[in-house]
Amino acid sequence: MDARLLDILACPVCKGPLHYERKEALLICRADRLAFPIRDDIPIMLEDEARVLSSDDPLLER
Repeated sequence: MDARLLDILACPVCKGPLHYERKEALLICRADRLAFPIRDDIPIMLEDEARVLSSDDPLLER
């Protein structure tokens, strides 16, 4: 992921910050507990494509 792109991306639901998880190829919104996938270096920022994370998911703690 391009660092400049990461600086301007925000959660499409709450407009909050996203955290990049390189190993899992995800952008995480901790406020909404959503994980947005990254496919072929393109973040898929659609709420319908996001995975809902449980409150005890380790991705929320990183």
